[in-house]
Amino acid sequence: MEASSTFISWMILGLALAIGNIVHTADARAFFVFGDSLVDNGNNNYLATTARADSPPYGIDYPTHRPTGRFSNGLNIPDLISEQLGSEPTLPYLSPQLTGQKLLVGANFASAGIGILNDTGIQFLNIIRMYRQLEYFQEYQQRVSNLIGSDQAKRLVKEALVLITVGGNDFVNNYYLVPFSARSRQYRLPDYVKYLISEYKKLLQKLYDLGARRVLVTGTGPLGCVPAELATRNTNGGCSAELQRAAALYNPQLDQMIRDLNNKIGRDVFIAANTQQTHTDFITNPQAYGFSTSRMACCGQGPYNGIGLCTSLSNLCPNRDLYAFWDPFHPSEKANRVIVQQILTGSTDYMSPMNLSTIMALDKNDSIN
Repeated sequence: MEASSTFISWMILGLALAIGNIVHTADARAFFVFGDSLVDNGNNNYLATTARADSPPYGIDYPTHRPTGRFSNGLNIPDLISEQLGSEPTLPYLSPQLTGQKLLVGANFASAGIGILNDTGIQFLNIIRMYRQLEYFQEYQQRVSNLIGSDQAKRLVKEALVLITVGGNDFVNNYYLVPFSARSRQYRLPDYVKYLISEYKKLLQKLYDLGARRVLVTGTGPLGCVPAELATRNTNGGCSAELQRAAALYNPQLDQMIRDLNNKIGRDVFIAANTQQTHTDFITNPQAYGFSTSRMACCGQGPYNGIGLCTSLSNLCPNRDLYAFWDPFHPSEKANRVIVQQILTGSTDYMSPMNLSTIMALDKNDSIN
């Protein structure tokens, strides 16, 4: 009888510890990621698509030295933000490992190739378009409700940090994908930009309606200066003037749209990250950041290593830290660290209305309404 009583006591203690652990994990700040290949950490590995980073040399500098689905030689922007939050990296939403307490860390819904518009990236076939990423976010919330209850799940989402990175593909994999593309025949560039901004506003409003209260929104980089564009459509040997014009039109309108949304809501839900300026800094003065080049990709082939995909047959630089670009389109891990440092501590030239360090300090003291 005494042995049985002791066993029951241990069972109760174990259950109490388990529940306590779940509540403790729920108290830590969750992190959710939406967007494209700049922030995808492996969802496309589970899909029948050509937009994948699941073979070497991708991941060569990742802790496991193996490809993970990240379009990077190592860590990407969400990984580095997770480090700043003191959390483990979020898992891809499609990962079978995303169960139980792992759900409380958050989830990454991003998918390489997607854009604001549903017709962006159609050549990649099965990718998780933005409307579907948001549907998965709803599904995620139901799964968490089943784990910790509806009230705790709502609190977890409300107090979470959200990152959304989307928009570049609407230019490079849609409007400018081929000469006389359907969208370029339908819209002049200024009108196309206005259309993108209006559609993006609907996505951000939907995120708010689903409970998000702190959302980092990144603009596009200098689209015409990536190695792929230098290799295929440079202007007199420099950045593509047409793609630079697109970024110059798009980013200020994105900033204004974010300000308008915040004013409508009555609080600073959406935080604009001026990634165009951050990229421009290390593209125009790579040596200041320890790079030897910002024009040549580390992995690729052809001019600037900017043609085609990064594969095991590509040219591969021996020291990735000397290159601002890992492949024809994506920054190296070191460049991602520069970007995240500006997100964390950048002035209002880079982060509007405040940087991530300020957000974290504010939110530590205040409960988010």
